[in-house]
Amino acid sequence: MEHLNNESLARKFERVCEILEENNYDKNKLISILQQVQEEYRYLPEKILMFIATSLRIPPAKIFGVATFYSHFALKPKGKFVIKVCDGTACHVKNSIPIVEAMQKHLGLSNEKNTTDDMMFTIETVSCLGACGLAPVVLINEDVHSLMTPEKAIAAIEKVLEKEVQYEEVA
Repeated sequence: MEHLNNESLARKFERVCEILEENNYDKNKLISILQQVQEEYRYLPEKILMFIATSLRIPPAKIFGVATFYSHFALKPKGKFVIKVCDGTACHVKNSIPIVEAMQKHLGLSNEKNTTDDMMFTIETVSCLGACGLAPVVLINEDVHSLMTPEKAIAAIEKVLEKEVQYEEVA
């Protein structure tokens, strides 16, 4: 899990307060507020959702309803790199499941545990990425990888890791 020190947590909480202020504590802007908060944390922590509910004077059930209705929102921490594997009809028939299985095995993940312990990767299957002609498709953050195979998927993960190591060496 991502370990945040008290100073970092305080900074993130201050940002939540700023987001609420910038939106004038307007409950009609709930989705926008949740999107901005998720940008800060990479997910929506339960305690923060409760704070938002109290601040906007709306029932916590409404906030959780919105957060669970839209697939964009996450209630569990996600990795720095979110890998979305399309399992729509075109991708499924072109063997998207073996791609998921290969990546899970490579990263030590499963259907129950979809985020690595170091918070680097999260693997999700999605219904459609809208690129059926390029099936099977994998999206790593915003980068589209088409005509994937299990081997190409693992190579894409390795390339991401290689770039991360290079970035850390420069920083």
